[in-house]
Amino acid sequence: MEDKFKVNIDLLKKYDVPGPRYTSYPTAPYFHDGINYRNYIDHIRHDDENIENGDLSVYFHLPFCDTLCYFCGCNMMVTRNWSRIDEYIGYLEKEIRLLKKEISPDRKVIQLHWGGGTPTHLSPDQITRLGNIIHAYFDFRKDAEIGVEIDPRELTFDHMKALKLAGFNRCSMGVQDFDPSVQQAVNRIQPEKITRQAIEWARELGFQSLNLDLMYGLPHQHEEQYEKTLDKILELCPDRLAVFNYAHLPEIIKHQRLIREEWIPPREVKLRLLKMSIEKLTGAGYVYIGMDHFARPDDELTLAMNNGTLYRNFQGYSTHAGINLFAFGITGIGMLSDLYTQNFKKFKEYYESIDKGRLPVMRGISLNEDDLLRRDVITRLMCNFQLVKKDIEEKYGIDFDTYFGNALSSLETFQEDGLVQLEVDKIRILPPGRLLIRNIAMNFDAYLMKKENNKPKFSRTV
Repeated sequence: MEDKFKVNIDLLKKYDVPGPRYTSYPTAPYFHDGINYRNYIDHIRHDDENIENGDLSVYFHLPFCDTLCYFCGCNMMVTRNWSRIDEYIGYLEKEIRLLKKEISPDRKVIQLHWGGGTPTHLSPDQITRLGNIIHAYFDFRKDAEIGVEIDPRELTFDHMKALKLAGFNRCSMGVQDFDPSVQQAVNRIQPEKITRQAIEWARELGFQSLNLDLMYGLPHQHEEQYEKTLDKILELCPDRLAVFNYAHLPEIIKHQRLIREEWIPPREVKLRLLKMSIEKLTGAGYVYIGMDHFARPDDELTLAMNNGTLYRNFQGYSTHAGINLFAFGITGIGMLSDLYTQNFKKFKEYYESIDKGRLPVMRGISLNEDDLLRRDVITRLMCNFQLVKKDIEEKYGIDFDTYFGNALSSLETFQEDGLVQLEVDKIRILPPGRLLIRNIAMNFDAYLMKKENNKPKFSRTV
């Protein structure tokens, strides 16, 4: 593997089209309300009896924030009503009880994540309360990954101490950009010194892994300015980095209208920001995992990528494949062996469902044989960056070249551009192809091939 990527902007321009991020297949726009709590329970019981790996991944969505970041596309609400947060924590416990009735008591958690919103908007006492609830109902493996998203802006040492005592060993902090003019435009005022303070606390308390989030394409960004942020980030030496593309979708996300169109960098500048980010980070020794993610050479993500055990789900890249993911709280998306579910998005419906003794499933999708096959193909390409045709043929009883003839024909252009290598027995993603892995995966997406009047809108692939 090359130590440093060289990014071809002309290729980025060519393939810069809307497309799914493939945190699932089928993707979330195809979830429907024909799936409810009864379907969920049936699939839970089936997996509980039949799944090979009984380990659990659990996610808790904590939607509360102190202020609104204008770029944010997450489901969140701004509040300082602490009793409202207490009420929500109570309903999370009720939801856990409903789930625990359906699964074997000996199944252990190998992965826990709190996302949001802003999990650290909870008070230290509320963090402790929720942590105690989770540990009262679930047993954890000794090597469990327990991660949390942190906002340095309202963080105190007591918050970090409460997280550590609750078992957290990994944290992820949003930075986006250190430049004050960018921060002002997106309503996220975060002085560099408080980010550095949060990192010092995490390391002092013994958190094993630190991830920092950046974003390119935000208002007022340009190369000289953004490079200063990258230089400061490299000084902080995070274990992992995520560099996200800002998706400006004001017609869907109404508060993004507070960001004026003329503030957003032109497409050419945005692509140069991406090129600079990738080349600078890989030049500094980080490994480009794929999509938005970078990690140190000795990081578990890098090792998993190298040994073929990397996986991808709604939390991004993961080192744990083939396990059930149970999501708690509003909008939470769970994943069973052949079912995706999403909880109600509004508090009222979420609470009402739980009060009726029902798991709060709003919608989802049950996967058919073709969905399972294509999900496997897309996952292997996005995580292993190669696919051995024989493995798929033996597992699903197909002739790969016949079944995916149209996809292979479409990939010939990608091969001409040096992104993939089509061999008789395998498909290999070449290093430049990792930048455009979404585009490559789209060729195997049956839902994108359907003729629909109201096709879902996706963010751009670059």
